[in-house]
Amino acid sequence: MASVREIAKSLGVSVATVSRALNDHPEVSADTRQRVLEAARSVGYTPAVGKRPTNVIGLVYPSGPIQAGFGDFDSLMLNGMVRGASEGRFDLTIINLERDRDDFESYTHIFQRKGVRGIVLRSLDAAPSLAAQIAAEGFPVILVADRSDDLAVNFVDSESRSTSRAAVEHLLSLGHKRIALAIHNVQDSDHQDREDGYAQALRAAGIERDPGLTVRAPAGPEGGAMMLNHLLEMEDPPTAIYFTNPLSTVGALHRCLQIGIRVPKDLSIVGFDDGDVRLRTFPNFTAVCQDAHGLGLEAARWLTRALSGNAHPVCRELHETTLSIHESTGLAPITAVRLVDGQRRVVRQI
Repeated sequence: MASVREIAKSLGVSVATVSRALNDHPEVSADTRQRVLEAARSVGYTPAVGKRPTNVIGLVYPSGPIQAGFGDFDSLMLNGMVRGASEGRFDLTIINLERDRDDFESYTHIFQRKGVRGIVLRSLDAAPSLAAQIAAEGFPVILVADRSDDLAVNFVDSESRSTSRAAVEHLLSLGHKRIALAIHNVQDSDHQDREDGYAQALRAAGIERDPGLTVRAPAGPEGGAMMLNHLLEMEDPPTAIYFTNPLSTVGALHRCLQIGIRVPKDLSIVGFDDGDVRLRTFPNFTAVCQDAHGLGLEAARWLTRALSGNAHPVCRELHETTLSIHESTGLAPITAVRLVDGQRRVVRQI
C-alpha cells in the first residue's frame, strides 16, 4: 500500500499538500484535492486519520436526512438507534453523503475522516446498491428499513407483505370487492411488499386486479388527498382504499372530512403506521403497523456488538408487522361514493 510520501512524489507535490487534501483542508484547491483523492483511491490508500479507536457510529443518509413525507419514521428510528448505541456505550452522529463526500473519495475514507467505526445506512432510493458498495470496501455497515440480495450486505427491515394481505382480506370479509391501492411513488422493497400483499389477497379471493385502482403519489398528506380525489372521481369508484404511508392516510382522512365523505359508512380506509399516528386521527384508522423504533434499536445493537466482537458477523433480519383494526373500516356500502369536480358528493347504485 502506498504511503503519503509516495503519493506526493508521484504527483509532484509536497507531503503536507497530500495530507491537507486527504483531510479536506480549506487551503487546498479543488483541482489539487481531486488529483490527490484520485491517486489515493487508485492505490487503495487508507488515511491514518480516523483510525484511532472511537466509540462513535454513524447514521448515514445518501442525501438530505429526514424527509417530511415519511412522517414519524425517522424520529422513531433515530430514538431506537440512540438507545441501541447507548447500550454498548457508543455515541451516534449523522452523516449526509451528498453534502460531505467528494466524488473521488472512497466511502471508507469519508467515514474514517468523520471518525466513525461503523454505519447504519438509512434506506432511500439508492440504499441497497450503496450498501453493497460500502460493504465491498470492507467497512462495517448495516442497512435499515430496506434489504438487499447481496449476501455481503447486513440489514434490519420489516416484512409487510403478509400483513398487507391480511388487511385486504379484512376488507374483503366486510363485503368490499372494489378495493384500491394508494401507494408511494418510490417502489422500494417495503412498498413492493405492500403491493404484493394487496395483489395476493385479491387473487386468492378470485377477484381480477383492476390496474386503474392502483394509484401512486409522493408520500405525504397532499399525496394522500390527491390519490383519494383521483380514485373517487372514477366512473366506478372503490368502496375501500389501502394507503401504504402514514401521512398519506392522514391526508386522505382529512380530505374526507373536507368534502363530507363519512368514514367508514361511505368509504373504508386502511392505512399504514410507524408509531401511533392511527390513534390521533378521526376516526382512528385501521393500519398495518411496523415498529420503526425497533428497527433502529436492533440495527444499532447489532452494529455496536459487531464492532465490539460480540455479535454474529451476519445480520439479515425481517421483523413482523401487525394489523391494528380501528374505526375506519366497516361493511361495504350499498352505494359507492363518487366525486364530481373534486367537491360534490354523489352516489352511484352498485
